[in-house]
Amino acid sequence: MAQLANTMNTDDVSARDRIPYWSDWIDRLFQGLRSDLYGDTRFDGRMDSLHAGDLILTRLEADRHRVMRSASDVRASETGYLKIVAPFLGCAGVEQQGREAWVTPGQWCIYDTTDTYAVSNPTRVEHLIVMVPKAQLAERGLAIGELMARPLGSQGGMARVALETMRSAWRELPAMTADGARALGDMITQCVHLSLLDLAGRGTAITQREALRERIKQHVARHLADPSLTVEQIARALGVSRRQLYNAFGDEADGVAGYLMARRVEACRAAFDDPRLMHRSITEIALASGFANAAHFSRLFRARTGQTPSEYRRAGLRLAAAGPNRP
Repeated sequence: MAQLANTMNTDDVSARDRIPYWSDWIDRLFQGLRSDLYGDTRFDGRMDSLHAGDLILTRLEADRHRVMRSASDVRASETGYLKIVAPFLGCAGVEQQGREAWVTPGQWCIYDTTDTYAVSNPTRVEHLIVMVPKAQLAERGLAIGELMARPLGSQGGMARVALETMRSAWRELPAMTADGARALGDMITQCVHLSLLDLAGRGTAITQREALRERIKQHVARHLADPSLTVEQIARALGVSRRQLYNAFGDEADGVAGYLMARRVEACRAAFDDPRLMHRSITEIALASGFANAAHFSRLFRARTGQTPSEYRRAGLRLAAAGPNRP
């Protein structure tokens, strides 16, 4: 079976020890990486890692935080990796080479651990993190520096294939043999290589429309709980017209408003799945995710999930009560 590389859960330590426990794990697991919690005094996080040959895949669930690598940290680093962050929930902002790229679910971004960088997670996140030995890609003739800190995946194509391959790998690795895991790691490396070749073929230029779409998604992620967050408010906050907003989401069927509602529904779904929030009512969760009208929320949730909020939550409670031996 695939080997479990590392696991960390702040539930294993007292509340007062969680922040130093987390910081120490980040430092040791990612070779000198520093962590900042936006000044928060409470923190909850979990990391589980698996090997796929020379690749390391990590599922991260954590409260908001930032990680940074300075020039001195880079010099102390032992192994060079290209690191991929692919959100399941929340967003991530990657800064490197003078660029800043924000990615949300359905996208990924790659950066070089042998250079200075920072990754911001301004809300609670669930990320898949994939570490590929830098030598495996650098030796293929890619101009690595020009391809770092750029969003991938939103336009489909090879980058979307790479994302789905990485997600599938995380699901299937626990049941795979060492040889199978190694082959899967090679497959991921090849998909990432082809994605970067495609990015390089586009001249690594992000169009104004793509850039605006990323700004919109970043703004939505940061202000999702604000009930006044509307298409009009987003346009005012970003200093653009409604037409520019709509054009930025021209390739997405539901447009800006649909994207905003989808993210709010997803935030509620995640809250319903969180056993720590079982004491909160459905209405409380809906309001905390930016919905101003419970009936409107219920209609949207059913349209997107096929269940009412109550049905979805009851089903989750039954599964949780059944435990690991459920049929």
